[in-house]
Amino acid sequence: MDLVRQARESSRPPPFEAALKPFQEYIDAQTLGGVLLLVATTIALLWANSPWSETYAQVWRTPITVGVGTFVLAKPLHLWVNDGLMAMFFFVVGLEIKRELLAGELSDPRLAILPIFAAAGGMLVPAAVYLSLNTHGEAVSGWGIPIATDIAFALGILALLGKRVPFALKVFLVTLAIVDDLGAVLVIALFYTSTISLENLAVGALFLIALIGANRAGIRHPVVYATLGVGGLWLAFLLSGVHATVAGVLVAMTIPACPRIGHRELVDKANYLIRQFDTHGETGSTVLANPKQAEAATALETASDLAQTPLQRLEHSLQPWVTLGVMPVFALANAGVDLSGDVLEALTHPVALGIALGLMVGKQLGITVFSWVAVKANLASLPEGVGWRHIYGASWLGGIGFTMSLFIAGLAFGESSLLPLAKVGILSASVLAGIAGWLILRGAGGKNAA
Repeated sequence: MDLVRQARESSRPPPFEAALKPFQEYIDAQTLGGVLLLVATTIALLWANSPWSETYAQVWRTPITVGVGTFVLAKPLHLWVNDGLMAMFFFVVGLEIKRELLAGELSDPRLAILPIFAAAGGMLVPAAVYLSLNTHGEAVSGWGIPIATDIAFALGILALLGKRVPFALKVFLVTLAIVDDLGAVLVIALFYTSTISLENLAVGALFLIALIGANRAGIRHPVVYATLGVGGLWLAFLLSGVHATVAGVLVAMTIPACPRIGHRELVDKANYLIRQFDTHGETGSTVLANPKQAEAATALETASDLAQTPLQRLEHSLQPWVTLGVMPVFALANAGVDLSGDVLEALTHPVALGIALGLMVGKQLGITVFSWVAVKANLASLPEGVGWRHIYGASWLGGIGFTMSLFIAGLAFGESSLLPLAKVGILSASVLAGIAGWLILRGAGGKNAA
């Protein structure tokens, strides 16, 4: 048995399996992130409805001042989370979008058409449902809330189903969510901005040009991009009126996506350095006592780094911090809704009802119908092993708005009395959509499942 296990461990995985390994790691991280999001949301709701509910508001309103000399930024903790930490979230979203466009599902038009159509339907129809119930006044600005999908929660539910759902469905849902995120970023940039300061926007444009120039010049060190991105572009956008999180996506688009050395060069260098390492080694010796071996090992590490792209390294290193840190903190800061009033009455308010129906009805209709149109028009085909019941179940999971929906709600309503109503709509719809999606997919069979 030990020999069998060793053989399996030492055997090379099939090319298809090797290609999907990074994708599987991404899904695993998002799944764990969904669990932590659920825990953080539960804590926020319990805290906001406990005898210590006043402390919940007080903690997130705690003023924090950052600055040097006469330049000072003073914001409550809640806004540092939403404008600061969430910029890091959007930066990673931007890296994911760029990777998908260059080498992922979105790089092949034939594979990208179905999730693009599905995402378009999943944004347009929910917005239309919301606007049908909110036609005037301040409430109109909430139309962008139900267009979002929380991929961490959605993948968390898929993980509960295990092998009942094909892996291709997970790929479809992740790609749909990435297109959805891109749409949400554009909506935030174009429609959820305050009074624009052209002077600060011009300064931001100069820093963006500098970032593009650094990319063109072959500069790869992350400190350069962090300095220009955070100290320049993010700060300029924060002061310009365009939401600062958009800066995160723009910085991500400037991160180099090409390796310094190619496949063949890496193989040649690695073989040479391994031979050097072996040649200078002696039985019983250690790298610690062998400078030549240490030099060869360091050179091999450097060559490996040069064969990777800065985009890959940054996404890989930041993804756990965002998924397991930033998003749960955001949920803790934003999901605390006072449920002491009449929740049913709150849900009948046009804002809460529009969001709930947008997420639960608009998402499933938009994703399913637009996918059906793409397939029937021979523009796309269903992924191998995926049937229409899978697509319909995934469309319900698309109705889990949560993180991005809460974020857009904060932009749309600020401190308005409509914000708690929006949160009630988001939370209730996300729970119901998740349960419905789980039940539908739990009973789904093979490709011809109806």
